[in-house]
Amino acid sequence: MFKKILFATDASPVCDIAAKTAFELSEKYGSELILLHIDTDFSQGTCPFVPDTSAKEKKFLRPDYIAIVKEGMKKRYDSLSKKSRDPEYKLIEGKSSEEILKFSLKNKVDCIILGAHAQKEESVGKILKKIVQKANCPVLSIARPCETCFWYFNQIVFGTDFSKASMSAFQFAYKLADYIGCKLHIFHALDIESSKPSASPGQKQIEDQIKKARAKIKELYVSQMENFDNYDIAVWEGVPYIELLKFTRKTSGDLIVIAPHTKDSDPEKAFLGHTIEQVVFRSACPVLSVNQQV
Repeated sequence: MFKKILFATDASPVCDIAAKTAFELSEKYGSELILLHIDTDFSQGTCPFVPDTSAKEKKFLRPDYIAIVKEGMKKRYDSLSKKSRDPEYKLIEGKSSEEILKFSLKNKVDCIILGAHAQKEESVGKILKKIVQKANCPVLSIARPCETCFWYFNQIVFGTDFSKASMSAFQFAYKLADYIGCKLHIFHALDIESSKPSASPGQKQIEDQIKKARAKIKELYVSQMENFDNYDIAVWEGVPYIELLKFTRKTSGDLIVIAPHTKDSDPEKAFLGHTIEQVVFRSACPVLSVNQQV
């Protein structure tokens, strides 16, 4: 499934949660695993992987300092690395999103794994937006402990808004479900939220829209699934990210697959929309963002 996985870490607790998934995914598929730390605090001479303050003094990431940081990374993730192939540890100085994207492109990475947390929504959100928008591979965001992860998925939820980008996300979700042998839920939420009560659609109109959405799902997605029949279709009305999360909880979803931008078919102008941003930070399971250029 994935030949080369990049796990970007800043040594925060939420990255420890993501690390577990990165190592398990690597073990499951025999993937090459690269742990990357971006030194964004270069001028201050600090690094969370180096507890010894005297070792934090550095200039231009000299080789001895790099070795010290790598050793710190190895110690932090030692308990997770015992069952997987020997991971590669990398340290780069610069801006997180830029360096992660450059590194993943240069090294032909198949999946980027990141930690995400609601308490750091503003800063992490900005990084996610840039990485998901430009990444040439799927981006797996993890905010909370994942019990099943890629070991034994039972339920994959694909959320669509019928954009061009969503088609790439569907292809990935479908192939993953077929490969693993698990169920695929194709979900769409009718956004009926309106600031004007008088403009809200009536029940008859909502039911008509649901029928049209189900027909569109069959036309766009079901028609492409050949002999795969382990799927269902769900169309709910309401605020998209809330309905998607509710549906995922109801079906005990293990993974949410969604396009990184909505209502925009141009990847160069794409942005991490409100829906997916809320899903990433509030989801109880991992969220896989698939860019249309993948």
